[in-house]
Amino acid sequence: MNTRFPRRTFLRSHLGAILTTAVAPAFLRSAILGRAGEVGPNSRIQVGCIGLGPQGRGVMGGFLTQSDVRITGLCDVATPHLEAAGAQVRTRYQDGPCPAFGDFRELLDQPGIDAVLIATPDHWHVPVALAAVRAGKDLYLEKPLGLSVAEALALLRAVRRQQRIFQFGTQQRSAGEFHRAVSLVRAGRIGALRAIHVWAPASRPGGSIRPAPVPPGWNYDFWLGPAPETPCTEGRLADDPDTGAWKTWWFRYDYTLGFLSGWGIHPLDIALWGHPSMLEDTVEVEGRAAFPTEGACDTAIAWDVRFRFADGVTLVFKGTPNGDDTPGELTDLTAWHDRYGGIEGHGTAFEGTEGWVCVHRGAVRASNPRWIEEPVPTPARPPIRSTHHVRNFLDGIRTRVPAVCPIEDAVQADTLCHLADIATRVERPLRWDPRRQRFVNDPDADRRLALRPMRAPWQDLVPAHRANRPQPG
Repeated sequence: MNTRFPRRTFLRSHLGAILTTAVAPAFLRSAILGRAGEVGPNSRIQVGCIGLGPQGRGVMGGFLTQSDVRITGLCDVATPHLEAAGAQVRTRYQDGPCPAFGDFRELLDQPGIDAVLIATPDHWHVPVALAAVRAGKDLYLEKPLGLSVAEALALLRAVRRQQRIFQFGTQQRSAGEFHRAVSLVRAGRIGALRAIHVWAPASRPGGSIRPAPVPPGWNYDFWLGPAPETPCTEGRLADDPDTGAWKTWWFRYDYTLGFLSGWGIHPLDIALWGHPSMLEDTVEVEGRAAFPTEGACDTAIAWDVRFRFADGVTLVFKGTPNGDDTPGELTDLTAWHDRYGGIEGHGTAFEGTEGWVCVHRGAVRASNPRWIEEPVPTPARPPIRSTHHVRNFLDGIRTRVPAVCPIEDAVQADTLCHLADIATRVERPLRWDPRRQRFVNDPDADRRLALRPMRAPWQDLVPAHRANRPQPG
């Protein structure tokens, strides 16, 4: 694909802030804001989908179930993904093909699209989201956010400036067991909060480093985008049933922080939801991690990160083994397993002066089993109630009321991941100043907050890229 920025996109990137802010209160087409209960063809929210691998198609399925939505554009750099998504859309609407694009900028230039779902690989999340915000779209963005704190903050500023509705892909906030657990904590059922325990699958070690041809129908250069230019290897882009190679980009630092953020952000987000003031003042953090010594994957395969917040609450964050069965202190969760009556590969537990509550997908348990069944008192700061993550986003588009996981919460949860990653790489105690978005008296750690080097021309999508010092490896 031709990766030049077309002239219209260049102009939009410079003038979009002025124009969109000027018309923001009237941005939604009047046809969308019809009378309650009336959903006709002209009142449907038009959605474009960017990134249509298995996760993107799965989330798109949630949009397709909503009667007041119409998917009107598809985009992916892989033809097989576009074909699979196109068939999914045709089955739902029983009509002609949906417009499909290999370049997200072409989709964003289409008239009438109100919102976009972005489910690209992680290194594309913020660049595509920034382009969508400048084009005046509301955003449903899969987690995690960016490859640096600087990226996350750039998106925060843009979403606020353009007054966009933002939904983060932390779907656990729309599941009943997590809402109940957080409500119990906020209502004081467990007494005064003292500690939080968080665990999630770690990155996988190994992975093929054997060079391989780009799979048929893939635009590999566009897939790389802002990431370093490196040869394609077996399984880098997707599982390869012919060779048995499995997908490795999930665990490569060029594209992601690995499962420390790719999975860890889910239970960390629930910790933040239960203790929303954790990042309001200085935070102490230190951590250790183990990294692969061979193969394609190079992100943490085990970690133990410890936070202490200004109010005295502590948080311990660990990774559970994922293809690495080597026993060790970093992977020993025996005490948590015994205390909470068994744990899944992920979860969040809140410890208070009067007991504990532990939650993971499909179950919530407490030191007092009655807490799970009894009505929960209304907390002074009740968490937003959502029973369908996509529906909650669509309601926000219509009402302009923030979604259950707005950009502010997304950035805070993402920041926890970055603090954990940086702490394990510098291997010394750090102090984080959330007001300045900097570490206290640690210029070396500060450098790891900055935007990473990006290949031309993609750095122009991220504001002030050249003003940021490169992030070391």
